Formats: sequence, C-alpha cells, structure tokens
Amino acid sequence: MSSTSPPNNHGIRLVSEEHGEPNVVSSGVLGMTLFVMTEIMLFSGMISAFAIVKASSAIWPPPDQPRLPLEETAFNTLALLASGVLLYLAQRRFNVDRESARIPIIASVGLGTFFVLFQGWEWASMLAQGLTLTSSTLGSFFYLIVGTHALHAIVALGLLFRIWRRHAMGWLQPSQLATAAVFWYFVVGAWPVIYWQLYL
Repeated sequence: MSSTSPPNNHGIRLVSEEHGEPNVVSSGVLGMTLFVMTEIMLFSGMISAFAIVKASSAIWPPPDQPRLPLEETAFNTLALLASGVLLYLAQRRFNVDRESARIPIIASVGLGTFFVLFQGWEWASMLAQGLTLTSSTLGSFFYLIVGTHALHAIVALGLLFRIWRRHAMGWLQPSQLATAAVFWYFVVGAWPVIYWQLYL
C-alpha cells in the first residue's frame, strides 16, 4: 500500500510513493514555477493592452515610424529556440552522464547571449531611426514589452551561467539545473508570442 512521505530539506513531496520510488518536485522548481506563472500574467496583460490599442487604431503601424526588422528578428528567434532545445538536451544528458551535459549547457548560454546582444543592436538601430519611448504608441509598447523580456533573459542567463560554473566545479545538482531551466523555458516560450504580436 502506498504511503505519503513527509517533506524534507531536498524537496516538497507532491505524490505518494509508487513502486518504492517517491516522486518529488524540488522546492526550487516549485518556487520558480509559481514565479513564472505570475510573469505569464504580467506579459499577458501587456500584450493584451497592446492588442487593444492596435485594434482600435485606424492606421497601424504609425506611418511616420520605422518598421520593425521582421527577417533579422526571425533569425534571432530561431537562435533563442535553439538555446531552449540545447538546454533540454543538457537536462536529458545530465541524468545519464553528467559530463556530457557541459557542451549543451554552454552552447545554450552562448545562443542566449547572442539573442540578447542582437536585441541590443536592434534597439540601437530603432532609436537611430526615430523609434523611441515617446515617439509613438508603437515605440512605447515595443520598448516596454521587449525591454521587460530582455530583463528576464539577462537574469535567466545569469542563472544559466551560474549553473555552468557549478557543473564545471562538480557541484551541480539536478534540481538546480531544473530550476534554472524552468525560467529559461519561460523566456524562450514567451518570445515567439511577443514576436508574433509586435512584429507581424
């Protein structure tokens, strides 16, 4: 007969024992998941407000404002998605052979860094063309939504870099990798929605 074990310092036990093996979700993963859920609501609110303003405008985008770079950002989107896939592969490898996860982790960090740097270049280009926070409603929403996402990406990259350092020193635990991965998957998953709503 299955029995439920009490919580311990390593995780919160959510499911009773099955076949002698307890199913555990770590406290870090659970906490990060709850945080991500609040961030989903934040982005949903911003994107919904943008969609309402866009739908109520007679002409969109504003005719006197520069157009957002569709093709270049599509390529950058692919780089971010590839970063998410590499981190998923790193998690799978880590469970089998921890050493083999090193290259996918650093590759994921590298592609994520490329994404952020490319977005910074895009910002500089848009500012040079006259798209600013105060130039139009498009500019205001663009920098608000994309800037908020960029901030999340930078924080998530910091977590991933810390994960890579811990792995290099032999201190990385599966729950730590999974916690950082939850946040990075959110950053990766949110961006295609932002690209679809703002750029297309």
